[in-house]
Amino acid sequence: MKSILNYLLIVAIAVLAACTKPEVAEINLAGEWTVKLDSTNVGVSEGWAEQTLDGTPVQMPGTLDDAGLGKENTQEPVMDNSVMWGLTRKHQYIGKAWYQKEVDIPANWEGKNIELELERVIWQSQVFVDGKLIDKQESLIASHRHNLSSSLTPGKHIITVCIDNSNIYPLINAQSDKYPDPINQDLAHSYTNHTQIKWNGVIGDIKLTASATGKIEDLQVYSNVVEGTIKATFKNLSNAENLNYQILTTVGEVVAEGVIEKGAEAITLQKPEGVELWDEFNPNLYDFKVIAGTENTTARFGYSQIAKDGGVLTLNGKRIFLRGNLECVIFPLTGHPPMEKEDWAKLIAQAKAYGLNHLRFHSWCPPAAAFEAADEAGFYYQVELPHWSLHFGEDEKTTTFLLNEADRILSDYGNHPSFVLMALGNELEGDADLLNSTVADLRAKDNRHLFMTTTYSFQYPLGTIAQPEDDFFVTQKTDKGWVRGQGIFNEQYPNFNEDYTATSEHVPVPLISHEIGQYSVYPDMSEIEKYTGVLKPLNFMAVRNELEKNGLLELADKFTYASGKLAAILYKEEIERALKTPAFDGFQLLQLQDFPGQGTALVGLLNAFWESKGVISAEEFREFNAEVVPLIRFEKAVYEDGETFNASLEVANFFQEMKGQTIDWTIVNEAGETIHSGTENDIDLKLGNNGNLGKIEFKVNAEKAEKLMINVALNGTDYKNSWPIWVYPKEAKLSSDKVVITTSLQKAKQELEKGNTVLVNPDYKKLKGIAGRFVPVFWSPVHFPNQPSSMGLLMDESHAAFNDFPTSEYTDWQWWDLCLKSKSLIVDGLDVTPIVRVIDNFVTNHHLTNVFETKVGEGKLVYSSIDLMSNLDERPVARQLRSSLLQYMESAAFNPSGSVAVDDLDFTDTSTKKQFEASDIYND
Repeated sequence: MKSILNYLLIVAIAVLAACTKPEVAEINLAGEWTVKLDSTNVGVSEGWAEQTLDGTPVQMPGTLDDAGLGKENTQEPVMDNSVMWGLTRKHQYIGKAWYQKEVDIPANWEGKNIELELERVIWQSQVFVDGKLIDKQESLIASHRHNLSSSLTPGKHIITVCIDNSNIYPLINAQSDKYPDPINQDLAHSYTNHTQIKWNGVIGDIKLTASATGKIEDLQVYSNVVEGTIKATFKNLSNAENLNYQILTTVGEVVAEGVIEKGAEAITLQKPEGVELWDEFNPNLYDFKVIAGTENTTARFGYSQIAKDGGVLTLNGKRIFLRGNLECVIFPLTGHPPMEKEDWAKLIAQAKAYGLNHLRFHSWCPPAAAFEAADEAGFYYQVELPHWSLHFGEDEKTTTFLLNEADRILSDYGNHPSFVLMALGNELEGDADLLNSTVADLRAKDNRHLFMTTTYSFQYPLGTIAQPEDDFFVTQKTDKGWVRGQGIFNEQYPNFNEDYTATSEHVPVPLISHEIGQYSVYPDMSEIEKYTGVLKPLNFMAVRNELEKNGLLELADKFTYASGKLAAILYKEEIERALKTPAFDGFQLLQLQDFPGQGTALVGLLNAFWESKGVISAEEFREFNAEVVPLIRFEKAVYEDGETFNASLEVANFFQEMKGQTIDWTIVNEAGETIHSGTENDIDLKLGNNGNLGKIEFKVNAEKAEKLMINVALNGTDYKNSWPIWVYPKEAKLSSDKVVITTSLQKAKQELEKGNTVLVNPDYKKLKGIAGRFVPVFWSPVHFPNQPSSMGLLMDESHAAFNDFPTSEYTDWQWWDLCLKSKSLIVDGLDVTPIVRVIDNFVTNHHLTNVFETKVGEGKLVYSSIDLMSNLDERPVARQLRSSLLQYMESAAFNPSGSVAVDDLDFTDTSTKKQFEASDIYND
């Protein structure tokens, strides 16, 4: 009997549970919606919105591009600017789109505060309930939160959301006087087709939430590490008699708790003992909870404080150095940023693998998931208002929109400890007074971050002098000169003693160098198959077609590798100069990964998917880009027999104080043999720059030309670094009984007709070709066409011509003088074999060379458009290359396979062109 009663009791409980609906606080609206496109505003009336639309089913979150809706792109992969400006959207739609879904509001939501959240909408959303317009919002960076409390009564309703991705405020992208070409408009990454796309839809959370009408809102937590306090502020809309607070670990352990004074909207506490500091090495996070009756509100925070100590950037009172990279909404499968924390965690992990600790969000602000991932990883962010304008302050409506966006950024993301820096936009021009007053207003609202007027500017003095309200300063040049290598490396003989002290030490606030790098790398043809999403790589396909047509496709992989290796050595020197500069507080690369827009700017050592191009590994890159980096200062890359190599040791240490360290150094030859070594003991490393820690000194003994590697390591750690140098004998073969050496093409013709072997080396300044440069194409040959177009050298390092001239297959520092004193000759259609091939840019794709071999009749020829004649006593590299070429030409190995007519060798230039200058790349 008892068992029967128990059975009946269990059944009764089950039936009761089945009939009782649990209280619902949230309705997830993800899933199928219907959509109707309305680019001509035909259905803008409220009455239209109350009807059930005969629309197309789409999945939300998502975009119209995901659904394949909009105008289909029918372009072909051809070499014109409309294709080469970037990746191509498969479908495009600009205008209003009406999304509709039926919802069933539960009875227990009666009298509740009901909010519809649309996370990440481009520009504007209007929400209708049963045909009645309830609310309209605009934002590019914050969730659109619509209060529908008065309309969503229990029962079924039709929610209609009209999303308009039209360019509502054109002045956020006002660039017309600088970039008149329509293709180059809309450069701000918040609204552009250059990186992300101008999608229509909702890409994050879509949900209804119900809460008590009286609650705690806008909970903000402020850490003051100097004073040892934690302050929480909030809007107290609760009717609760008492408020309580708790501080908890992320796994729910209570660290501190107590009562908040009745009616209060703030509380300041002494830091509880269990709360630890947050930084890149210790990403400790906590939850601050305010409890009002049965309701509670929680904000996650890290106990940290970013500050400026004069011109020094500090976190928690300790100096930090930002090893940064730009993030420009480059997600080529979706065309929009990921909205899941796991995706951002993966990106940040890759960035940290390459030694980075910082991302700058160029003219946009990332979603909450990005901040959450950075908080957990100990990663630092600079965010910006969503614009890149030359007309800041000219339009009142645009200005109001941007100021509101600033408030939304601070409110929505201000608690995140990863959010350390904020700028009003990228390279802004316009009302400098308004820029300064805006920064002052934002700082007064939220002192948890450092603020800046603009991330660089071409408007004087905004770009070169820190503004009165700037807490930090990001620039490429100060009023005293360059603080990045683009303006230096092609003009100054390679000198590894240099830093930027002379141009930076007077800056009164923390200084970060702006967009360093921008060295173009040849497109990777294997990348084409990776584009399986909403974007199509017509630009890559066009390059592949041209390479195939020009007979260069089989060299494409080598072009990518060789141009990438040149970019890598330039990035290394860029970063090391920054690390050697005591007045520097960081740098921002443009960038580690490719930038697919603005003319296909493939400036990355990683592709647009953050995948390696096989140019340099994360471990290799981290040798010169990490929290601790051994460094040396030395005069030059090339030495002659009998000279003394001198270098001073130093360490950039942005980790922790390290006492009693040992620094080991070795000099290793090409056979892997250590020919010199040394040790410095009992080295104390303070936080920051540590110079003059010892010397490396040895006398060069160069019986033959050789490449040596200088290796420096911090004993007992993984911190190490290395540098190549080249050593040459003073004696070299400069003449030959078997080879005629001449600068005269006429004499070369005469000797070739006799069947002789000739090295012809005309004056390169008088030749028709592309001006020789060491650095590759800046940014993009499409975006900046007014520049010499080469992308480095490609050699067969095993070629007999280099038997006495050690070289890799790519450009390295020993080629600097040779590149500058040369012309790259176009040899399309000529039956010649490049000994030194010059990689043409990916738009023109010519066969280029500055040293080639061929036959002319019965004669044999090496043609050099590198100067191998002048000032050889002062140019040991040119002297050694000439010697190696002559030895090759005297050998049995010299047997060119090609043949040309003697008249094909006339590359004389009769034009009068303006000499290229670095400023030309900006089309100023």
